[in-house]
Amino acid sequence: MAEGRREQPPHPLFSLPPASKRPCLRPAPRGPGPGPGHSMPSSRYRSPESLLDCAAKAVAEKWAFERVEERFERIPEPVQRRIVYWSFPRNEKEICMYSSFQCRVAGEEGPVAATGGAASAGSGATTAAAGGGSAAGTAATAGAAGAVGTGDGLPFRRGIRLLETGCVENVLQVGFHLSGTVTEPTTSSEPEVTHKVAISFDRCKITSVTCGCGNRDIFYCAHVVALSLYRIRKPEQVKLRLPISETLFQMNRDQLQKLVQYLITAHHTEVLPTAQKLADEILSSNSEINQVHGAPDPTAGASIDDDNCWHLDEDQVREQVKQFLSQGGYYGSGKQLNSMFAKVREMLRMRDSNGARMLTLITEQFMADPRLSLWRQQGTGMTDKCRQLWDELGALWVCVVLNPHCKSEEKSTWLKQLKKWGDMDVCPLEDGNYGSELPNITNALPQSNLAQDSVSRPRRTVFTRANEACDLHWQDSHLQRIISSDYYMSPSYQREGESLLFNPQGLPLWLDHVPTACARVDALRSHGYSREALRLAVAIINTLRLQQQRQMDIYKHQKKELLQRGVTSTTNLEGWVGHPLDPIGCLFITLTETCRVDDDNSMDTGEGEPRPPVYHHVPVWGCPDAGESYLTLALEVTLMGMGQQRIMPEGLYAQDK
Repeated sequence: MAEGRREQPPHPLFSLPPASKRPCLRPAPRGPGPGPGHSMPSSRYRSPESLLDCAAKAVAEKWAFERVEERFERIPEPVQRRIVYWSFPRNEKEICMYSSFQCRVAGEEGPVAATGGAASAGSGATTAAAGGGSAAGTAATAGAAGAVGTGDGLPFRRGIRLLETGCVENVLQVGFHLSGTVTEPTTSSEPEVTHKVAISFDRCKITSVTCGCGNRDIFYCAHVVALSLYRIRKPEQVKLRLPISETLFQMNRDQLQKLVQYLITAHHTEVLPTAQKLADEILSSNSEINQVHGAPDPTAGASIDDDNCWHLDEDQVREQVKQFLSQGGYYGSGKQLNSMFAKVREMLRMRDSNGARMLTLITEQFMADPRLSLWRQQGTGMTDKCRQLWDELGALWVCVVLNPHCKSEEKSTWLKQLKKWGDMDVCPLEDGNYGSELPNITNALPQSNLAQDSVSRPRRTVFTRANEACDLHWQDSHLQRIISSDYYMSPSYQREGESLLFNPQGLPLWLDHVPTACARVDALRSHGYSREALRLAVAIINTLRLQQQRQMDIYKHQKKELLQRGVTSTTNLEGWVGHPLDPIGCLFITLTETCRVDDDNSMDTGEGEPRPPVYHHVPVWGCPDAGESYLTLALEVTLMGMGQQRIMPEGLYAQDK
């Protein structure tokens, strides 16, 4: 063990009270508190942060407090206070993300926000253009209630209102635990009621919430929102104490006995049985509790081995998805499920690990849908709305596994789970076909001999493309240069002759399977790398342009021969419009979101008709043609997709799309 570190104490036994955390053993160093100068200045011009605050902010965000204790034998009390102070979340966008579906933007169908996702699979660029469904904008800006959601009923909006009307009181932060009371004012139908709220946090993430209102939902209730925003907006008004174990260490025996007896007296009906049980165990020399060195402290922060992620009620996610699926024929349930998909995309964009976690929970409920086995037994296809949901589910998994910075262990875990789902008999197939007994009009087409027989072709499920995406990587040097620079071009002396990496103008190309290349764009954009996604999208469009030009040259050269054979077109075996990964829609949205005008008037505030989104021309970075914009590229790639000649695909669902 390195010098200056102590042996890590064992974890508390599972038989200890559920609120227990890791044992805390380190003596509390004595020293002056941080003083009034450490509160955040409210003036417009702020003084530079002290070195202590700069260091504490970095440590509070990245290191578990237990690691800090192990690394340093003695931590001065002012340092502890600043680490504890900066460990609470600092961004209101994150609170908004866990307390409401995304804001609705004018022109979009349903409550799915612009931040979230690409057009649902099966809806090409034309749909996005008609509906204004670009994915521009950001989640709620910090402190801006007007751009957060629709209606005053959202928990985030209600939380802001409770905060601004002075309903949050008795706020106290003890270590990594925040508590307070939130009072719901009297209404015409309800009397005034006060709720006790408790929040635990670690490394700038809320790890657990408890509220007396008994909220049972995926999202945080308005009372948790109000307390959280109080801590973010008014940190200087919050009483701050070190973890309770540090305070207890400063007490002598008489003070400790007095504390325990007063605590039991104040709450004797609730804690007396537990207090007596613990006393009996402590007095027994061979009890389990005496085998643990130290004692647990729920205010001391998380252990090194604990997952550092935002609190997400998994049971409620499962329950709500199950409920929405059970209402399969209703329009509202489809909107809610699309909103949950948008929430997954929002989490991915914020680089929140709960994105993949929430998608896993949703997928488990989709696979448990009893209608799957029924459809398979009857040999009938699912409804169009269900197919679109399954397509979006598969596309989201492609985005997850294509995360440029995911760890190999994570990818291996996802691949194992995806294969498990794909091997299940009830797993929907990619083309929506449930067997050879279904009629297939493709067999009557003259081009059908180009395709393999449906029986000999390997089984492709909605997760097959995600499985294949697990084999892709981002280490290619040419790809890295494309996404990292707007001015990556070939040297002028290398532009003579054919090149696989650049077009004749020296602009980079990306010669990949088009849907796969566009899946990379969607993954970059979904994980918050919008500039990188834009650069790759432009390279793909330059590649499509060059391929289109070469196909035209070949056709002109062989025109006479082709006319004699009765062939007048070039046929592609795979269509881009209607493809499960929606490559044209992905490129269209990536390009148009850059050109979208962020106008508050285009947001749906619930008052009257929302204005449609507004776009303007933004020149393409690094392009020698000064007149070319991302908006013109979006139109061009849409026309390319619509003009592509392709054979009728296998499967009734693919044919419908």
